[in-house]
Amino acid sequence: MSVNGKISELRKKSMALPLEPGVYIMKNGKGEIIYIGKAKKLKNRVSQYFGSQNNHAQKVRRMVANVDDFEYIITGSEFEALILECSLIKLHSPKYNILLKDDKGYSYIRISPDKWRKITCVLQKPDDDATYIGPYNSSYFVKQAVKEANSVFMLPTCKRKFPEDFGKGRPCLNFHIKQCCAPCRGRVKFSDYNERVENALEFLKGGSSQSLRKLTEEMNEAAENLDFERAASLRDSINAIKKLSDKQKVINSKVQNQDVIAYFTDNTKGCFEVFHFEGGRLCDRQEFLMDALSDTPDTRAEFILSYYSDSAKIPKNITLDSEVEDALLLEEYLSGQKGSRVYITVPQRGEQRQLADMCRQNAAERVAQQKGTTGKELSVLEELREILSLEKIPEYIESYDISNTGGCENVAGMVVFENGKPLKSAYRKFKIKGFEGQDDYASMNEVLRRRFEEYFAHRDEGKGFGRLPDLILLDGGVGQVNAVKPLLEEFGLEIPLFGMVKDNRHRTRAITGDKEEIAINSRQRVFNFVTSLQDEVHRFAIGYHRARRGKATLKSSLTDIEGVGVERAKALLRYFKTVKNIANAEFEELLSAPKMNRPTAIRVYKHFHPEWNEDKGAKE
Repeated sequence: MSVNGKISELRKKSMALPLEPGVYIMKNGKGEIIYIGKAKKLKNRVSQYFGSQNNHAQKVRRMVANVDDFEYIITGSEFEALILECSLIKLHSPKYNILLKDDKGYSYIRISPDKWRKITCVLQKPDDDATYIGPYNSSYFVKQAVKEANSVFMLPTCKRKFPEDFGKGRPCLNFHIKQCCAPCRGRVKFSDYNERVENALEFLKGGSSQSLRKLTEEMNEAAENLDFERAASLRDSINAIKKLSDKQKVINSKVQNQDVIAYFTDNTKGCFEVFHFEGGRLCDRQEFLMDALSDTPDTRAEFILSYYSDSAKIPKNITLDSEVEDALLLEEYLSGQKGSRVYITVPQRGEQRQLADMCRQNAAERVAQQKGTTGKELSVLEELREILSLEKIPEYIESYDISNTGGCENVAGMVVFENGKPLKSAYRKFKIKGFEGQDDYASMNEVLRRRFEEYFAHRDEGKGFGRLPDLILLDGGVGQVNAVKPLLEEFGLEIPLFGMVKDNRHRTRAITGDKEEIAINSRQRVFNFVTSLQDEVHRFAIGYHRARRGKATLKSSLTDIEGVGVERAKALLRYFKTVKNIANAEFEELLSAPKMNRPTAIRVYKHFHPEWNEDKGAKE
């Protein structure tokens, strides 16, 4: 049986399911369980899988294509369905459920066994002579702590060994930016270096507040003993710790113990980011990169159930960047697992909203790394997708603008932005050929018609004109959109089409469809992005128009003269700067200009001075 035939058969079976809560179990042709889910109403949820596949994420479509049959279990309530779903997922580990593996192991702080000790972080604890502090669950925490300690107490992080490498080579950049005392110079006393190491270890073991108290006492004592050099060194360490503490306040939370969870997807890859706070300070972060899942409430619910399968790490507070399916049921389930109340919130403003946005930005950054772009650019495109209600992120955007002067030299420019950045190799110029005079609507229609015709001629190539955009933005309002929209229908293309509207000062104001405007001035990042795109397409179009107008002016005023071609005309303009200066030049000046000879100089002079008598002024 074909795939479509199997899906049709499964849909018919799903329509016979009861409208009751329960768990459904998808199986492949070998009888293996490949997905387990829960539903408030089995019939509604399961039948969605076997409807139109256009509404599903790629991973869901792959799963549905592999489903040969399904089973279901009716439960007494939604909560019972949730518990049963969790239990069955743990038991069977289905391929298409979100299964998270934490294989990072334990982390340690390592103090090397050398006389001139160094502090590093490691994931394993080998059997050597080094000293280790740990283990720690969080590799992120250990890396940050060791980095901070080495920076505050100016300890070396290079691979040089001491005292063997004293005086061999210049100090590295860390010395010049005051992040290393540079023992490699051979000018640091061992006692001073050893004291720095001990203070760094105290900092790692006791935290910044305890270190500040200890260092302050030592500084005061050194000052009383008139040991001002040591007191100054301790003062610098104290200031470094205070500066570090101020910097950390940016990612502190008033909520003492919580997890912040966010999800980002570009429809190719997806990433869940988790920030873990203890004592109000970010002490761990985890990221889970996976094939793209729909950015929907049920995706977040499935992740939460998988992530907190170990009840030991369930926090009191869970903050999310967006809504989650069955939030109250999840709270009840996690509270039962933890043994105390758990709260799930989706903040709309304030500090918690900022933390959720920061978490989502980091998830976007991780996805962006796969594409060679940045999380900031990808986040802007996601926000644009949301504002315009697009089905997917507009990774490939084409924008068009018309430029002319009173209908003369009527041209258009096309610019392309890929992953939020200009793709200049894909820029194109168009000369309007279908009519004379000024008609911006007809010009835009002609340009897009030619563009679509080029697509069908080159679509097998998959690049340049052979690639369709995810979004088209026209420099103009409803009129331009309505001039192009019929073409999409004529060519059978489904490409989102919008106009970029400017105010009376020629500045970006809004985005428009074929009927109403969409305000973007309150969405600063999207506003800045659309403004930059609109400015770029306008610059490109008007640049092409000026170039053509310049050539036309040159042709009409100079190249009509016998003996004056384009190159000689350019040479004259370079020498005299303007056509007016050429017209006012004396005959001898023309004769001495580059690329000129006597016969041509006579013709040019007579062109601007018809009354000139060449018998009196010059002889050929």
